[in-house]
Amino acid sequence: MADIKTLHQALIEEFGKKTIENTDVPAIITDNLNPVFTIRPYQTRAFQFFLNYWQEAFEGKPRQNHQLLFHMATGSGKTMMMAGLILHLYSQGYRNFLFFVNSTNIIDKTRDNFLNPLSGKYLFAPTLSIGAKQFSVREANNFQSTNPDDINIVFSTIQGLHMALNTPRENALTYDDFENQKIVLISDEAHHINADTKKGNKMTQEELFESVSWESTVQRVFEANPKNVLLEYTATVDFSDQNLAAKYHPRLIFDYTLKEFRKDGYSKEVKVLQADLPPFERALQAILLSQYRRKIFEKNKLAIKPVILFKSKTIKDSKAFFEEFTSSMASLTADRIAKVLGQDDPSLQAMAAYLKTNGITLDNLAAELRGDFTEDKLIEVNSKEESDIKQIAVNSLEAPNNEYRAVFAVDKLNEGWDVLNLFDIVRLYDTRDSKNNKIGKTTMSEAQLIGRGARYCPFRLSADEPLDQRKFDADLTHEMRVCEELIYHSAYNPKYIQELNTALHEIGIKPKETRQRSVKLKPSFKATPLYKAGHLFLNEQRKYDRSEIKGLDSSLIQKLYKVQLHTGYSQSTAVFSDQNGSKEAIKRKPKDFKLTGFGLSVLRKAMQRLEFYEFDNLKNHLPNLKSAQEFLTDPHYMGNIKVEVSGAAEQIESLSAYDQLYVATKVLEEASAGIASDKIEYKGTKDFKPFMLKDKITDKTLNFATDEGEDQEFG
Repeated sequence: MADIKTLHQALIEEFGKKTIENTDVPAIITDNLNPVFTIRPYQTRAFQFFLNYWQEAFEGKPRQNHQLLFHMATGSGKTMMMAGLILHLYSQGYRNFLFFVNSTNIIDKTRDNFLNPLSGKYLFAPTLSIGAKQFSVREANNFQSTNPDDINIVFSTIQGLHMALNTPRENALTYDDFENQKIVLISDEAHHINADTKKGNKMTQEELFESVSWESTVQRVFEANPKNVLLEYTATVDFSDQNLAAKYHPRLIFDYTLKEFRKDGYSKEVKVLQADLPPFERALQAILLSQYRRKIFEKNKLAIKPVILFKSKTIKDSKAFFEEFTSSMASLTADRIAKVLGQDDPSLQAMAAYLKTNGITLDNLAAELRGDFTEDKLIEVNSKEESDIKQIAVNSLEAPNNEYRAVFAVDKLNEGWDVLNLFDIVRLYDTRDSKNNKIGKTTMSEAQLIGRGARYCPFRLSADEPLDQRKFDADLTHEMRVCEELIYHSAYNPKYIQELNTALHEIGIKPKETRQRSVKLKPSFKATPLYKAGHLFLNEQRKYDRSEIKGLDSSLIQKLYKVQLHTGYSQSTAVFSDQNGSKEAIKRKPKDFKLTGFGLSVLRKAMQRLEFYEFDNLKNHLPNLKSAQEFLTDPHYMGNIKVEVSGAAEQIESLSAYDQLYVATKVLEEASAGIASDKIEYKGTKDFKPFMLKDKITDKTLNFATDEGEDQEFG
């Protein structure tokens, strides 16, 4: 089958990469997402591709029933993308949203993210508004009596949706819900609804017609109203399946792989530590490294608690190891710690050096660990019943009041587990299921678990550092580097490790080959008085309160805005006539106008048409603004704005009141995007402080990936 062009590629060809990248993300998104979470550059790109698809006409765009796929890496913030597009589609007149996924656990997590303002992962701003108009996000059971001013979301598993629609009951969703009103369907982990597509040509026309599978249920709901929208999100689509490729390539609007996610610095760096040790001793390795991280975090005044996952093959094995673990930890001795710390691993050696430097004896460390890993700080989620009951606990492991240090599980946390402070995974079994040199199903599942655990745990040491990206790729010997690593602890099994590394490379979370390079200062430079006693003067970044803003950015004031008027011209030609000789009848004439020349009443009316210019909202961006009149007439704001208007000669010579209003509205609309995008969060201070040169400029060790198309430094 010939390669099918993706929608993503089609949009680039149609509009150009630069045009898409210059698209402003509207204020309805930027102002109404939780300000605690920064919109990352790749998320901005995803919004930009959607906006160009949604707003612009192009060849091949469906006239109705828009279905789009966001293929994005685990941990890349798909749920935040959903929240942003819910807000935008709300501004486009949509009020009812159906979120569905295959797992109850993910439903509970997403409901919390969308509806619970007290949750640390709540995605919306404290107050939602478009201009002065406020609205809320509400949960609904069906769409028969929803609030027309709010965002109404029905949450359902795909199994529950399928059953509710095909076996109707009172107060539940029915197919009638979807026929008389437009609805946005949001499918998470969307790869679970492709049973019919995978069957492809194996299904007869009659079987396809009679099918009541999950996929056909979703398709029936989607097609019930021509204005319905289906947004699908997943990190896992098998594009090597020709049927899936044929279905999704024309709908694939954004593709952000785990490899790109890792190369951009948004993941932890993955290390595999194999040791020929019994299970508890391997577990103790993880415990020591976890405690070492905690001490390094505390040293740098960061309240982050590292967590360990102990993964067993069966529930029986997990329960048995839990008993062994609690017993062994209760009687942990310095001698047992010493044997593990003596292993030939750089991280363990760094911990041993840290203990020595800080005067921490192994007896004191043993007592500390016995207290930190008591049974009340361990959680088992082996069975479905346990995982359902404890789901909130394992999804809030980063919370300050959550004291769990270790999780014991089989596979209940493989999909939908959202945890950032997981730094160690201990594999407590030593089997592999590969055949014919192919990666085994178990190994690939383990690689995907590692990919989920590799989400970066956000922290910064200074205001000018990125919060949610790796900071020490260029300094692998920095003590904080261990806090940017996920370590997978395995028994010594070279064949399995080779298979696992292949799987990790295949999913993109680990490069195939790396090499280290040391960058060292010359001894002669280190011996100089400048290096020994010299200083660097560095300033700090501080939160910017916008109080200094006393006008628009000069780029908005000096810009010549351009607006084309509708001329009303039309032309009729015969279908088979030779049109090569026909000349364009529209002759446009451009002319420059000063916006204030249209009069204050016209400009005020244009402002009233745009919700962005509600005065309270305008004050949020321009805190020193005193009135709407000042905004329209003062030269520091819109007072000197010029616009080039083009249209028919008779239009241009005498602009009608209608044309003036149209032009003013277009100019204000364009300016609003620039005002909203001017969001500097931090500014450098003029207060410079001295730092010793020898503390800031040191020897470093770098990692280089050698298999990614270039000699790519990463971490």
